[in-house]
Amino acid sequence: MREVVQAELLFEGESPPELPRPTQIGQAAVEYAKTADILTKATGFMDAYDYTLNPYSGCSYGCTYCYAAFFSRSPEKRDTWGYWVRVKENAIERLRKKHPAGSLNGKLIYMSSVTDPYQPIERKVKITKELLEVLSSDHKPHLVVQTRSPDIVRDANLYREIVENGGKVQINMTVTTDDEEIRRQFEPYCPGNSRRLDAIGTMSDQGFQTCVTMTPLIWLNDAEVFAEQLVDTGVKRFICQPFHFNRGKFVAKTREGAFRLMAEKLACGLPEFRGKYLKRYEEWRRTLEKHMSPDSGLTLGKGKDGFRPPF
Repeated sequence: MREVVQAELLFEGESPPELPRPTQIGQAAVEYAKTADILTKATGFMDAYDYTLNPYSGCSYGCTYCYAAFFSRSPEKRDTWGYWVRVKENAIERLRKKHPAGSLNGKLIYMSSVTDPYQPIERKVKITKELLEVLSSDHKPHLVVQTRSPDIVRDANLYREIVENGGKVQINMTVTTDDEEIRRQFEPYCPGNSRRLDAIGTMSDQGFQTCVTMTPLIWLNDAEVFAEQLVDTGVKRFICQPFHFNRGKFVAKTREGAFRLMAEKLACGLPEFRGKYLKRYEEWRRTLEKHMSPDSGLTLGKGKDGFRPPF
């Protein structure tokens, strides 16, 4: 078991929250720290939003292509991405203190930009749920939620309260492949993609504005069947972009194995597979576009424009 490093507290005199304090979740060590403000002014890729909201630092899902690893504060944290998560234990207190009731009305908030708000630790400490309880009772935010966890259905009542109280909500679910072997190579600790499709379908059936983000779209065995599965969820908005070979932190020495598997499926060697993958991606995208034409009432966006606020 990895040693758990207790983070330095930022605010002396604050009472520790009464929440479970597990020190290990799966393969990931759990740390606890205080934060100056749970909301961060949005910049860069998310600059169309007012704030980003990240209940945690780090992410135990450990996706091998995750760009968020490079936002870690130390080389050790970058190199062990997927094996640690830090709970912002005073998140609720900071939200209430820094953002009094009504101050976030109409503000565009993206949750989350560099972590997953529904990664496994959330089942224990429920920071995301408590933040939503504050947002639903004290504010009318315009909230976009990004996850790859089916656990999001747990909080459907809170998202409904936000909408009924005058706010807006869109639920984004990341789905990257229809191949579980590929998924296990690139997303070793994540729920299967079929479970994610079921969850976003449930949220769509309950009347929520929803989006499937295929970012990146790593691999498809059958693009026609996959497109039909996407449409069957009832989701109206989709975002698609290719795998970026020069971005992300490939953790746990999975890069070579993941690339080799993709090359095998493309029936080529490692030196040739990048070009062949990009060609195959364009074929997949054309198939998706055929099923998601404007006439169908569906939209297929890409890149930064696809992630612009939907409200």
